[in-house]
Amino acid sequence: MTTLFISDLHLEEDRPDITEAFLAFLAGEAQGAERLYILGDFFEAWIGDDERTPLQEQVASALRALSDQGTELYLMHGNRDFLIGDDYCQRIGATLLDDPTVVDLYGTPTLLMHGDSLCTADVEYQKFRATMRNRQWQTMFLQRPLADRQTTARQLREISMAKNQGKEQSIMDVTPEEVVNVMEEHGVQRLIHGHTHRPAVHDLVANGQPAQRIVLGDWDRHVWWLTVAPGQEPALNKRPLNEQGQC
Repeated sequence: MTTLFISDLHLEEDRPDITEAFLAFLAGEAQGAERLYILGDFFEAWIGDDERTPLQEQVASALRALSDQGTELYLMHGNRDFLIGDDYCQRIGATLLDDPTVVDLYGTPTLLMHGDSLCTADVEYQKFRATMRNRQWQTMFLQRPLADRQTTARQLREISMAKNQGKEQSIMDVTPEEVVNVMEEHGVQRLIHGHTHRPAVHDLVANGQPAQRIVLGDWDRHVWWLTVAPGQEPALNKRPLNEQGQC
């Protein structure tokens, strides 16, 4: 009985190696898992459930097969794919989670987040995030023709990449004080998130007690996943992207 966590795959047509690695992961490590959580930035971009590219369809089919085998699927929005909707989740057999969400992991209340809201030092990004997560903005955007949305998505991606190149790395990491504040707000001693592409297990103090922040890795050069099982410490795993998983 295990629960798996992944994030930041940034699936896109230009990186078929990542798609291949993900499909191998589903056919290997994910087989028999009780639950699989995908904590955001699953896709590099998402402009609406009505866009159905071959990549999206291939991934949907593989996830549906895993869901049909009995693995519970949970999906959380990231800063790249925050427009994934209920239609897509129904197609793959997944539950769409709010960010943040507290779940019970074999007796341990655990806070799940994508992680971008923790990077409060990046004031410019937080303003952008607030606009993109505004329901009215999203409704208006999704009403536009598909071709227009595709163009806008490319432009936003180019702007984002240009701005990030000029930022200090520390600004794009989480703010430690915000981590503690959020954990204390939700009354938890464990937090799991992605976004920063800095996989690690951090020990800290929250609610006056020892606490743990687990950061998931991005799938650029390695496949990263977290395994949580009853009575065991969470295990952060990785293997080279071009290696096949366990089948």
